[in-house]
Amino acid sequence: MEQLTLTTPALLFSAISLIMLAYTNRFLAYAATIRSLHDKYIQNKDSVLIAQIENIKKRLYLTRAMQILGISSLLLCVLTMFLVYIEQQTVAVWVFGVALLLLIASLAFLILEIQISVKALEHHISDIEGK
Repeated sequence: MEQLTLTTPALLFSAISLIMLAYTNRFLAYAATIRSLHDKYIQNKDSVLIAQIENIKKRLYLTRAMQILGISSLLLCVLTMFLVYIEQQTVAVWVFGVALLLLIASLAFLILEIQISVKALEHHISDIEGK
């Protein structure tokens, strides 16, 4: 591998920042949905609401994992830059590799979360199509 420079991990900053913004928006949307479902459940303890709450709970935990992995990736990119700065090239390469793996894991969780979201929406569509 060629020499790792400060600019290599810095290139991920904007990408990870945008991904984290998207994750945060998802989290805020889930928070609003959970509050709404909570109010509906207090008024009417419907089994459909319980299923929706369980679904969104899974998605919320996946989003939390996505955020933690994304933040960890960003943190390791910063650490990589520091290691390059203090001329610890070998360690920097390994730390950057771990940062990339964490980002890959974060994106894999995003794919899983999207699949769960689509299934939830398919249930709503089937209710409409059935009537």
